[in-house]
Amino acid sequence: MKHSRKKNARRYIVATSIGALLSAGVATGAYAGTTGEPSAPAAPAYQPEMVKALATTLGVSEKAAVERLDREADQQDRFAELRKDRVDTLGAFFTKDGALVVNAADADAAEEVRAAGLKARVPERGESELDRIKAQLDAKALKSAPAGVSAWSVDLASDTVTVEVNGDSDAATRSFLKAAKSNGDAVRVVEGQEKLETQAVVPPGSRMTFNGYLCSVGYGAKDRDGQQVLVTAGHCIEDLPALAYNGTRFAKGTHTRFALGTRSVDMGIATVDAGNSIGLDVTTYGRAGTVPVKGSKRAPSGAALCKSGQTTQWTCGKVGSYNVSVTYTDQNGGPDTVVTGLASSSVCTQGGDSGGAYISGDQAQGMTSGGPSNQRCNGQVNSRGSSYFQPLDDALAYYGLTLNTK
Repeated sequence: MKHSRKKNARRYIVATSIGALLSAGVATGAYAGTTGEPSAPAAPAYQPEMVKALATTLGVSEKAAVERLDREADQQDRFAELRKDRVDTLGAFFTKDGALVVNAADADAAEEVRAAGLKARVPERGESELDRIKAQLDAKALKSAPAGVSAWSVDLASDTVTVEVNGDSDAATRSFLKAAKSNGDAVRVVEGQEKLETQAVVPPGSRMTFNGYLCSVGYGAKDRDGQQVLVTAGHCIEDLPALAYNGTRFAKGTHTRFALGTRSVDMGIATVDAGNSIGLDVTTYGRAGTVPVKGSKRAPSGAALCKSGQTTQWTCGKVGSYNVSVTYTDQNGGPDTVVTGLASSSVCTQGGDSGGAYISGDQAQGMTSGGPSNQRCNGQVNSRGSSYFQPLDDALAYYGLTLNTK
């Protein structure tokens, strides 16, 4: 790395590889039928192992887990139709019981939402107003990182911008909180949170190595010229290194939007070397088979979510908020870094999970960015915890990429 500190002290992550990283091809499991033979039974709508993991996380039967996934998918389709019909909405979120609530701009829009069979409410503020407030806080934080503020985000469910405070009281933090509280009850301050850090560890035992460090393999995609690239957490390839899998180079970092101590977005890409590829199945470390990547449709807040990472392996929870900003504390005494554009979740992660793949059903969601410094997961799929991830769809759009899917 370019920073003047000991290499073995840098806490960066090793991500899991998605399927067979260096394989030339991937078997799809599809079979061609022949005339006269009975047709094969229809494939299940969801990966059976994924259903089992979700059921464990939610504490329900596998049948109930499938029913929830069906309901969530149906509600998301109806919401998409409303937006296609230009119904004036201000965002949507899932409640704990799996109901999609749509924030309607006015009473007329609320009626259209209800006519579509969805729950509606007319919020005091809504997504646009909350985004405006958060943008002001982002601008302030980018001038001077507030070490005592772990994260701030738009929370559609509470109709507030939620600010999470870890207790430090430096000048930048005091100034930030003063600005936040000037918005009255539009801002909700939550005390007693932990400091955050990007999550990475030193070898041994990584899926992806570079310059003595480890990080997680994210998702494969192709650019406008058809070149295959790896999409990962930007802090994993901050210095654009050559990347190795099982000791063999497979890619070279080309772009990152992460820079320690400055305005950062935690996304980056690496060009995949000829003859190599990124697999199309997310590994679950034997806990839930493999999960196919079939798209990158963003899951709403409250949706079920699982993550694969080198340290904590396969853990599940729910999507929290989008458009989250955080302050990352460097464990080696470097400057604090404000990172914007993240998403929060109740998925448990630890150092070594950075860059790991988040997925909801068969829709890829993003890559691990960071989490609480002292968080320890209990080794179970449904470990209690929290984490932040870089939304994949934003990275694809920014770099002009097309996700590789099954």
